[in-house]
Amino acid sequence: MDQCGASTIARALTGRDRYGGGMKPPESHETHQSMNRATRKSTVVETLPKAELHLHLEGSIRPETAIELAARHGTVLTIEEVTVRYRYSDFMGFIEAFKWVTSFVRDPEDYGLITRRLAEELIRQNVVYAEITISAGVMLRRMQNVEANFAAIVQASVDASAEASQGLPLGRLRTAWIFDATRQFGADAAMEAARWAAKLRGNGVVAFGMGGDELALPAQDFRPTFDFARSEGLRVICHAGEIGGPDEVRDAVEILGAERIGHGIAVIRDKALAESLAARGVVLEVCPTSNLATGALATQTGKPGATMAEHPLAKFQKMGLRVALSTDDPAMFHTDLLSEYSHAAAMGLSNAELLQLAEQSFTAAFLAPGEKRQLVEDFRATAKSAVLL
Repeated sequence: MDQCGASTIARALTGRDRYGGGMKPPESHETHQSMNRATRKSTVVETLPKAELHLHLEGSIRPETAIELAARHGTVLTIEEVTVRYRYSDFMGFIEAFKWVTSFVRDPEDYGLITRRLAEELIRQNVVYAEITISAGVMLRRMQNVEANFAAIVQASVDASAEASQGLPLGRLRTAWIFDATRQFGADAAMEAARWAAKLRGNGVVAFGMGGDELALPAQDFRPTFDFARSEGLRVICHAGEIGGPDEVRDAVEILGAERIGHGIAVIRDKALAESLAARGVVLEVCPTSNLATGALATQTGKPGATMAEHPLAKFQKMGLRVALSTDDPAMFHTDLLSEYSHAAAMGLSNAELLQLAEQSFTAAFLAPGEKRQLVEDFRATAKSAVLL
């Protein structure tokens, strides 16, 4: 792919290029990379079964996997080279890293590899259920075989879960899939992604979503696409209120019918909207490390030096909003779900609030009521046996 095409895809995928042109976000990404496994503090949910709902497959490619992918396509990399690529001090550095690493994801075998690696990471963290977002819009833009890629993704997830979960007390990892359109690619491209999601719904696709630049095009342009997705039995979600304001969240809910909002931290600026979302039961998929690293938190707080302590997660909990804690692009932001719970604890959430937060990810899942109830019961039973409830 040419540089212009890669840049377009990277910008549309993330919707975060507003700090481009060499302009730094409030503080460097490296300054705010998540606590590593050796230094982060464990929390009350550490050994409990967990769910994750806002997780991009292509954002989970860790350095070792990048080396394997590159080798498949004739490029020899060292761990030092990849580490340098993943060490950036401004937002454009992140964009360049994202473009670079995803350039090695080209065929079904590549998608299978990154899925297997992600599944292994989730199992390590006692994640038993995950809804993983696939950038179907980008696959189509790159003229890849969506059906073949998805078949490889599903098989790799099944195989990794069966192998890695043997003998684990919490059982196998269960995965479901969300096909994501890229907003600034336009309404026609979004409809094509939605049609693929509908076609593959019987193979594990549970929802259709839209990411990309939330300010690029109005929500109204995509109403027919979201109406189509719902008519095909898909659940619907939308990235909004990450860089955009409360109105983007409102439009995603009222015009597109989004049941969950990706990020949504702009809600903290609009009390009436927060109350409305709480009453409707709309879920905010909150990703603290991502929000800090991309400058989204600084944008929403109006504080160039915003820190994790100023993230609205704790306030959302106290306001009665439903929140699902997630990682977004974990490899890109040097984080994992355990680290996100550590951050939540550092924000002042009590053990009881952390348990409530973890349970909310199960209740917000796109599962049949009986399946959801079973996961919640298993979570509570495990917590009770650990004398946490």
